[in-house]
This record gives sequence, C-alpha cells and structure tokens, in this order.
Amino acid sequence: MPDSVPPPTFIAPQPPGLVPQRLAIRTRKLFLEDFDVPVDIGFHDFEVGSPQTLRMNIEVWVDAGHFPASDTVDEAWDYDFLRQAVLRLVEGRRFNLQETVVYAIYDLVAARDGVVGLRVSTRKPDVYPDCRAVGVELSSF
Repeated sequence: MPDSVPPPTFIAPQPPGLVPQRLAIRTRKLFLEDFDVPVDIGFHDFEVGSPQTLRMNIEVWVDAGHFPASDTVDEAWDYDFLRQAVLRLVEGRRFNLQETVVYAIYDLVAARDGVVGLRVSTRKPDVYPDCRAVGVELSSF
C-alpha cells in the first residue's frame, strides 16, 4: 500500500439532494488581496519621483465554465498572470491618480474570458497619519 494517496484528478459534484438548494453554489470568486506594490503615484511635488505603497485588491467572479472542474493546472485560473500583469502595468510608469491605475487594472481583467463580475480597489496606506488609507474602487456591482 502506498505511503500517500494521490490527489484527486476530478472534483466530483455532490450527489443530487446532498446540498440543499438554498446552499447551491451561485458564484465563484478568485482574488488577489492586499497586494502591496511600490508605485510612482501622486500629483504633489513631494510625491513625484518618490514611489509609494499602493495596496491593491482584485476580486474576480468567473462563470462555471472557467472555474476548475478538476484538480489540474490546465484548468486553474492564472493567478500569476494577474499578479504579473499588474506589475507590468505599473512598472516604470508614473501616475497622478489612483483612479487611472484602477481603470487600467479593471480593463485588463474585465477582458479575460469567463469574467462575470469584478471589483478592483487601490489604497495608499501611508498618506495620512490619522487614517488607515485613502483609496478608490471600481465594481461591476
């Protein structure tokens, strides 16, 4: 008998009637949470050329056809794409406004196949000493 059991290759649906209808899966969400990236952002003289932490949250709702039905990499939503695309977007570029960054990320993710809902937010956690952050959010809801 092997020491370990191989992982399942298929995520089997629950037999009918096992999960009550009120608990049936209605949405499928993937997210990148509290992704801190140094960004050259801001329009004040003291901000220009001095990268600030921009904390990003990206929530992506996908349709059932684009959510893994088996435990294989081929079916996984590419988190690396999401993270790398955001890094490429802000790298070596200067922004005046968080709104500009949020729109650019939103457009990038919304264009992906299977996306049925989206929320993108950014916040600057180091702007004011008397509040946690200032930020911007766009959402399809």
